[in-house]
Amino acid sequence: MAIQRMDNVGIVVEDMDAAIAFFAELGMELEGRGEVEGLFADQCTGLDGVRCDIAMMRTPDGHSGLELAKYRTPAAAGAGPRDRPHNILGTHRVMFAVDDIKDTVARLRPHGGELVGEIARFEDSYLLCYLRGPEGIIVGLAEQLR
Repeated sequence: MAIQRMDNVGIVVEDMDAAIAFFAELGMELEGRGEVEGLFADQCTGLDGVRCDIAMMRTPDGHSGLELAKYRTPAAAGAGPRDRPHNILGTHRVMFAVDDIKDTVARLRPHGGELVGEIARFEDSYLLCYLRGPEGIIVGLAEQLR
């Protein structure tokens, strides 16, 4: 049996409001916020006593999403420095297609977005860059050249 779709990517954050503002400025829509707790949360995560605030963000086309999670209990485990290099094992980045990469970078800067490197051109196909956003999340941006 094949999978049906990729529904969302989960990201643990410390500052929920800053993360929502960053991804909203990128163009994602806040679908809703809520609290998750109880036996099902403990069973699913393998943790005890889970109390977690979540926010569901969806791309404008409705096909992809992010689940932002702020753990109240147990407290989020430290992930080390937030300026980790791009080649760390584990989650690498979340990539978004954008209409105008330079404008998107400029709009995300007031929300903490910082270029990891610089905007680069891949042949005559794409402009690409990586930004570090809230909590050190690396966000990739791709503008298809016409």
